[in-house]
Amino acid sequence: MFLLSISEYEPGCVRDPEQHVMKVTLEIESLDGEIAELQRKRRLLVQKKDKLIEAANNKKTAKLAALNWNSEDYAWSKKLKETMNNVFGISSLRPHQLPTMNASLSGQDVILLMPTGGGKSLCFQLPAVISSGFTLVVSPLVALMEDQIMALKKKNIDAEMISASTPKDKVTQFQNAMIDKLSSMKLLYVTPEKLAKSKRFMAKLQKAHEMKRLDRIAIDEVHCCSQWGHDFRKDYKFLGVLKNLFPKVPIIGLTATAPSRVLADVQKILNIEGCLVFRASFNRPNLYYEVRPKPASHKECVDELEKLLTTKYRGQSGIIYSTSIKDTEELMKDLRSRGLKVGCYHANLSPEMRSKCHQKWISNYYQAVIATIAFGMGMDKPDVRFVIHHSISKSMANFYQESGRAGRDDSPADCILYYRFGDLFRISTMVFAEATGLENVYGMVSYCIDSKR
Repeated sequence: MFLLSISEYEPGCVRDPEQHVMKVTLEIESLDGEIAELQRKRRLLVQKKDKLIEAANNKKTAKLAALNWNSEDYAWSKKLKETMNNVFGISSLRPHQLPTMNASLSGQDVILLMPTGGGKSLCFQLPAVISSGFTLVVSPLVALMEDQIMALKKKNIDAEMISASTPKDKVTQFQNAMIDKLSSMKLLYVTPEKLAKSKRFMAKLQKAHEMKRLDRIAIDEVHCCSQWGHDFRKDYKFLGVLKNLFPKVPIIGLTATAPSRVLADVQKILNIEGCLVFRASFNRPNLYYEVRPKPASHKECVDELEKLLTTKYRGQSGIIYSTSIKDTEELMKDLRSRGLKVGCYHANLSPEMRSKCHQKWISNYYQAVIATIAFGMGMDKPDVRFVIHHSISKSMANFYQESGRAGRDDSPADCILYYRFGDLFRISTMVFAEATGLENVYGMVSYCIDSKR
């Protein structure tokens, strides 16, 4: 209720200004109270709406999940099995692989949570080979794309990649293949930055969609969409436009690490709320985890690493993760000075140098790669017998994903983490600005000091 009419507030109409100041102040306080109450009611309604939407999406997911996605009676089932055997050389599938592929081939949006080394990439590669057009694969790292493309080309599968280092003539060639009905290209790998920043590429993609050449969109490491995820990438948020642009093109999101909060956020960002979600078991009994006290001096660390590489892991392949670019280069130089064949991999190296290091490791010329987290995501090297963390990871999710590079052939492998309290301060400064950065680091510390682990 207004205490005074508007005209009564005019300075010339007020006989006792001080008295009217008090009245106006009381009126403002009354309005502030009403506004606060309305805001409270609005918050409650928003919370209620969010819960109802979540319940509706869960109901939709449950309804989809109740269907028999394990069936081998789909129109494509015979071709899928023949291609699996003859092209990929696989005789049987792991749990959740067939349901994921059937759902994607049926035009459903899917998110697959599967441990590192569990076979996520097959879930979009195999459907891509038997489809008529091509599958767009969004991946966060060039090393990941190179690794998968090398493996696909060995199987005579036409897969290509567009990144910042791709020559212009090749970019033109691959983009033209997107809209060429006679093209044999089955998979096209791109970074999220390419989608977000290249209008020319997006125009070609829209044209491919109009020609019904775009079969599906696979988003690897899909947790990178969410700011609550451990590897948030700004340009991943752009991927939310894809469902609006291509509403009938199925999206398949893949990750090894996505807590419930991250998973819900990812679905919302990608506009695929209520989609199918498949969760595989994350237990990998062939991996042996060990936390060791980190030696006080750098020399002692190098001594211990040298001993491991020349005795227990002699002739075996592995990865040594370190915190910084400087650390990776120092460790490489020190180990090389002792006669060990190792390379280093980090984001500051040229694309050519990264590829060279990667290929030497794949071919076992290098026994180990000393790397930052820029290396390893999605690597499909089956015979990695050890993953050593020279320092703690930024989070348990990072640690699980990085250590999961070991033992992809299901044979025993070791995951060794060196812990020293002093490293906590270095890591903390690196993640301080992240939404859950410090919380994640403290989770790593809890793991390291847990005597019951």
